[in-house]
Amino acid sequence: MESVVPAAGFLYWVGAGTVAYLALRISYSLFTAFRVWGVGNEAGVGPGLGEWAVVTGSTDGIGKSYAEELAKRGMKVVLISRSQDKLNQVSGEIMNNVGMSYEYPEYFLDIPDLDNTIKKLININVLSVCKMTRLVLPGMVERSKGVILNISSASGMLPIPLLTVYSATKAFVDFFSQCLHEEYRSKGIFVQCVLPYFVATKLAKIRKPTFDKPSSETFVKSAIKTVGLQSRTNGYLIHSLMSSILSILPSWIYFKINMDFNKSTRARYLKKNKKN
Repeated sequence: MESVVPAAGFLYWVGAGTVAYLALRISYSLFTAFRVWGVGNEAGVGPGLGEWAVVTGSTDGIGKSYAEELAKRGMKVVLISRSQDKLNQVSGEIMNNVGMSYEYPEYFLDIPDLDNTIKKLININVLSVCKMTRLVLPGMVERSKGVILNISSASGMLPIPLLTVYSATKAFVDFFSQCLHEEYRSKGIFVQCVLPYFVATKLAKIRKPTFDKPSSETFVKSAIKTVGLQSRTNGYLIHSLMSSILSILPSWIYFKINMDFNKSTRARYLKKNKKN
């Protein structure tokens, strides 16, 4: 009996410590959620960050919505796209949003025009982010002020089979942004990586917005509140909750869910195009 009492006491304190730890984690998460999603940082997003905003991929989707939202907040916006008539001027803040994905989920060796697709994905999703950052960062360092917003994807947070190269390039954007933020935060520069789940855009091939698949306008109005508060954000409350749930799943369940979903999407695409 003497050995049972100390053991019971030890287990009690382990349990109490675990409950206290979880309570603190939950409290911190709730405080962070309120701070980001309830209060946000709308007042801080505007000319105070810099006179100019540079927005790449600005003719459609999230890039266009960022450009419109920043213009509403009094910033002078430079539009950069592949369309020459949409170009303007440069300086201040950069939003790297030039993106390319697969036409449909596919096994690596079966991707149509594989070599060219690899080259395009790396050039557009990786090289352009580095080059644009190289272009505007020196001016930010000189002024000791600036914000870089890099649009990655939730598929860059965890591996997505059948979207292998795309997922890997978006993981690069995430890691690149995190490292850049740590390197230059002491110089007054804030680097944020935005990791959205599905948003109703042409790139995602989603026409009608839903509760969990917001329009680009709705997404940006939410995401812009996190600038200056989170260096790494899902940008949208529902997406943040989805990320929290997926992050605690065992990896085999996560991979099964993604494989099944992308196999189904692949099968529907191939069946539809075979008929055509």
